[in-house]
Amino acid sequence: MHRDAYPSEVDFRQRLATPIFRWIGPLITLLLRRGMGEPNVVLTVRERRSGKPRTTPVAMFELGDHRFVEAAFGEVDWVRNLRASREAVIRRGRWSQAVRAIELPPEIAGKLVHDALAGFRRRPLLRSLLGPSVRPPAAILYRYRLRIDDGLQDYVNHARRCPWFELLPRDQAAVAT
Repeated sequence: MHRDAYPSEVDFRQRLATPIFRWIGPLITLLLRRGMGEPNVVLTVRERRSGKPRTTPVAMFELGDHRFVEAAFGEVDWVRNLRASREAVIRRGRWSQAVRAIELPPEIAGKLVHDALAGFRRRPLLRSLLGPSVRPPAAILYRYRLRIDDGLQDYVNHARRCPWFELLPRDQAAVAT
């Protein structure tokens, strides 16, 4: 297994990035509600304990007619809530859609991202700046045609730290399951 798959300490870059994104999250949510900020969407999930709706901005990765979200910061509350409810609403501006979420195994998610980004030029400087564990969401990398990692195993290891969900329209999900 790759030695950076599970770093023993949190990298200083991740300690720096997390509070910055928590601080700008409400601003991004506001922009998304006004229809700006693609490929990002506002994800609304019912909290697993209280049942109250909780919203968070996430980058939605669209490949053909398939939609995915990546938990770029790992096992955070919205991930646990989405696992429990398996339902959410995605919203950008006036557009919204009720969806069912299916968590992807890391091997499938890693291959999906590896294959989607394979044709893009690798940016070693970006990888050295971000370190071994911090990665922009794959939707952002795809939009700007960037690739950071090389091998399939790098992507699988990242998917183990940052879960992936496929989002199916709620009416279509009943047919798929």
